[in-house]
Amino acid sequence: MGNGRTNPSEDILARGKAVYEKWCAHAHAPQHDNPGTQALQAKYQGSKPAALIHRTDLTPELIRDSVRGGNTIMPFFRKTEISDEDLDALIVFLTSGSGAA
Repeated sequence: MGNGRTNPSEDILARGKAVYEKWCAHAHAPQHDNPGTQALQAKYQGSKPAALIHRTDLTPELIRDSVRGGNTIMPFFRKTEISDEDLDALIVFLTSGSGAA
């Protein structure tokens, strides 16, 4: 699994992006009407980007804990929904800077 300091393979990034688009984008994409984006905008008041793909401070541990355990209004996701392999790819995608604008 990557940590943002390596060059992850295009296959891993593509898989991570697909997981993000299927499970995360409806809540966390940059559009302001997405509930996760709205919640993070209210929480950070501009001190951090609200959209996950624009963040540079996400750690693998934070992503894994949020996905598996949920976070405030965010539900948790079971391994039958997001497999460990898909979660690893999502972590690589979100920590690689590939989605940052």
